[in-house]
Amino acid sequence: MSKFKIGEAAQLLGVSSDTVRRWADAGRLITDRTTGGHRTIPGTELARLAQELATESGPTADDDTGAVLSARNRFTGLVTRVTRDGVMAQVEIQAGPHRVVSLLSAEAVDELGLEPGVLAVAAIKATNVVIERPR
Repeated sequence: MSKFKIGEAAQLLGVSSDTVRRWADAGRLITDRTTGGHRTIPGTELARLAQELATESGPTADDDTGAVLSARNRFTGLVTRVTRDGVMAQVEIQAGPHRVVSLLSAEAVDELGLEPGVLAVAAIKATNVVIERPR
């Protein structure tokens, strides 16, 4: 079974290590102790909490219109590069540790005012997802 350190769990959940410790102290997150006294979190427990947190945030909605969207994977970040080629453009967004690249029309780039330094959201709905395990 996979076990994660507090810092690893915090990174995966997108919170601080102190938040993970507080959740553990409050009983929201079950932890184990190593022989050296360090806390570890079983992977199944971390997955349970991740799902709970996702449920708490509710359905993905556009804050301005209240419309519910079918794309659940939303990455908010900064536009880092816009490359135009005729009628198409490539837009790169850095969302935390994630680099998201999208191809869209140059007209859409203009309408959205996309340029480096602009805050943007990449909404992703994929029909094919490849899952890998790090070494």
